[in-house]
Amino acid sequence: MSKYELAIELELDAPAEKLFRCYSDPSLLKQWFAPRPWTIKSVDNDFRPGGRSSFVMASPEGEEYPNAGLYLEIVPNRKIVTTDAVTPDFKPSGPFMIAEVTFEDLGNGKTKYRAVARHWTEETMKQHEQMGFKEGWTQTARQMEELAKTL
Repeated sequence: MSKYELAIELELDAPAEKLFRCYSDPSLLKQWFAPRPWTIKSVDNDFRPGGRSSFVMASPEGEEYPNAGLYLEIVPNRKIVTTDAVTPDFKPSGPFMIAEVTFEDLGNGKTKYRAVARHWTEETMKQHEQMGFKEGWTQTARQMEELAKTL
């Protein structure tokens, strides 16, 4: 564990390949990636290492929060790593974090899901924690699990 890391680990009742698909397909990502009642208004991703990761999250009041970064590593059905430290046009940004999600097939259609947010500073880590990291990321993982079961 890095010095400024937040993480969740869950057992999800869905196969890794379906959970991975929920991340890689923009139309599916829009359905689960924001903790309800928040929503994802738009997704503009180029799902490949070095590709653009871009979406707009909206509050229940309609306030929009754009998020842009890059995919650093993608291992199909196993791992996705992104960062907001660099914008899609390769300009320095934030940075707020590097996010890594992993999917470990446990058999019987179950997956160990781990989501990690690594921050550059204690201040941004604490900010993320106060924003509800554990609750929000757990809720969205469960929303993804629900969606994956329908695929």
